Amino acid sequence: MATLIARRLVREGNEVVVVEEKVERCSQLQDLLDAKIVQGNATRVATLRRCGLGETGMFIAATNSDESNLLSCMIAQSEAAQLVKIARIRTHEVEQWRRVCEQVGLKIDLIIHPESRITERIMRVVGVPGVSDIYDFAGGEVKLFGMNVDATSWFNGKSLEELDAAGPPKDSLIALIFRGQQVIIPHGEERLRTGDHIYVMATRANLAAVFGFMGLEHRDSVSRVFIVGGKQLGISVAEALEKRGVSVKLFEQDGARCEKISTILNKTVVIHGDGTDQTTLEDENIDGVDAFLALNPHDEDNIIASLLARRLGAKKVVPLINRLNYLPMVQRLGINTSVSPRLEAVDRALQFVRKGRVLSVTTFREEEAEAIELIASPGSKYVGKHLRDIRFPRGAIVGAIARPTGEVTIPRGEATIQAGDRVIFFTLESVVTELESAFLNEPTRQRKIG
Repeated sequence: MATLIARRLVREGNEVVVVEEKVERCSQLQDLLDAKIVQGNATRVATLRRCGLGETGMFIAATNSDESNLLSCMIAQSEAAQLVKIARIRTHEVEQWRRVCEQVGLKIDLIIHPESRITERIMRVVGVPGVSDIYDFAGGEVKLFGMNVDATSWFNGKSLEELDAAGPPKDSLIALIFRGQQVIIPHGEERLRTGDHIYVMATRANLAAVFGFMGLEHRDSVSRVFIVGGKQLGISVAEALEKRGVSVKLFEQDGARCEKISTILNKTVVIHGDGTDQTTLEDENIDGVDAFLALNPHDEDNIIASLLARRLGAKKVVPLINRLNYLPMVQRLGINTSVSPRLEAVDRALQFVRKGRVLSVTTFREEEAEAIELIASPGSKYVGKHLRDIRFPRGAIVGAIARPTGEVTIPRGEATIQAGDRVIFFTLESVVTELESAFLNEPTRQRKIG
């Protein structure tokens, strides 16, 4: 995760210092990043002093150890009291740790806990079999959902102009197309093809109608869910499903872990067994289950288990994926939905780094594209002009505009941006910095981050 964040910050013009303990890894980072690499342990005062904390604007603690992240933030605060600090925390006791930090006077400006965000994301899509993601913008008034274009899709082979002529619900838009390794910010002549993964924007009010137009089934209730993996994320999702009255079976191979889980969960059936084994799944009646969530630590096991579960009759499958280069492959295998704690953490960190008039950041696939939500400032050169008359950076489009009055539109060329509007852009990652600087009428950011 730390490398992903560093790479993005470097590309956006920030001066970055990376602390890495392993000598071999330091050499690799020197080749990967245009950043200063400091070899050493981030929990040692001498190491952090060598990073020049006094000249740094922000400190991000993103190691694999919660204890190391908290301790390094404590050292950073003692060395530079005004330093902005971000820490990645994995423990399920994250809320208790927030209170502890407050009580002892350790100011951590942002605690990133991707498991909480992933749980929310799974809960949004668990009842929609054909949908990969549902993202919220403008306080939930604008929705963005992803789906595959299959050979049997009625819109397969049609251009966006032809789809528009078919009478889609008002305020809807195909905003992004992923085609193999290619990312497309689409125009009217673009035709959809089998295997495309598309993202469609809608308002909260017309989301169900857009689902219907795209041929998607949406169930208001989910009755049965299987979860494979009894780590923190599996438990968190099971708890959320229990609150909705869903019947949950959680599979865990570690007997001692099963006993512990059974003391935490109230109604979930905890099964001591291999949730990736066909016989086990058939014995537990997987056929027709509403969702199968493969949340083991190992990507390969999760992918294989998801493919098996789909073949055995699961209506929706969701694997946990840590390696970002697996995400395009997973989509090509026909798995609509996957979740990645690394991407969730990167999005949250970038949103905070850009805080101010940047309200949200959503990264797609291997960081190739973004949805960014910005507040239009009075001095922006885009304010007051018709969209058709604005020359946005190539590879960027306006997806939605939310007025301070609460009015939400998916705009066409005659629309205008007004000061104070929330504007959701879809953009290739390569032009994000240019777009933000032009829209906000601000110079390119540069700050030192450790």
